Amino acid sequence: MGRKPAIIAIIPARMASSRFPGKPMAKILGIPMVGHVYFRSKMSELLDEVYVATCDREISKYIEDIGGKAIITAHTHERASDRTAEALMKVEKATQSHVDIIVMIQGDEPMLIPQMIDEALRPMLEDESTLVVNLMAPVETTDEHDDINEVKVVVDQQNFALYFSREPIPSRWKQGEKMPKFKQVCIIPFRRDFLLKYTNLSVTPLEVAESVDMLRVLEHGYKVKMVPTQYSVHSVDTEQDRKEVERLMENDDLIRLYSRGETRA
Repeated sequence: MGRKPAIIAIIPARMASSRFPGKPMAKILGIPMVGHVYFRSKMSELLDEVYVATCDREISKYIEDIGGKAIITAHTHERASDRTAEALMKVEKATQSHVDIIVMIQGDEPMLIPQMIDEALRPMLEDESTLVVNLMAPVETTDEHDDINEVKVVVDQQNFALYFSREPIPSRWKQGEKMPKFKQVCIIPFRRDFLLKYTNLSVTPLEVAESVDMLRVLEHGYKVKMVPTQYSVHSVDTEQDRKEVERLMENDDLIRLYSRGETRA
């Protein structure tokens, strides 16, 4: 058996969200959203460490205050993947160690379940040719299908992504509600070398038009493996989303654990 791969998670977060300024520090049940994502990611048994990558001192100070590790990055990044790549290089330099897989976890997924990280990593651990993985979850309502804040994805018969869009894909024109519909869940493992290659790929037209990182991957001819998750999730893009997620998390069992400081060290 080969050595266990070194796997870290990096949570890119910034205050200057165009749709919800200050979103990472918006509180859900008294805890900043980025805190929920950090604590819940720390519960994964497959991760060696979790870092928050940010250009904002307010976020880095909060993460350090709760005992976490924050990496200060440039404020010029347009894509979360580029911020994650910069943080990776700083982590490797600081730790003098090589990372094999980086799980990029968006800071607006406060309902993250640790087992979702395991789901996303499985294809990489089973097949070394897999370069990047995304989770996907069912689109549950027509409103969600139409919501430009939800990134929808269509896949081939092997669950490789064909296209990502903020528009309602696939079309409801002929099949109505019968056609399965999926949304991207932003728990995204990259192989180290491919993440660094990604940052050197030219920005692509569809990536810009849709504002979706993964389209840069597809437009340059690489594959994105999609993995259905069994867990129900709701990302936060607006204040209305925050209120709804707060309602959904009122009886959440994981919050009780990290509220008592019982995350994995």
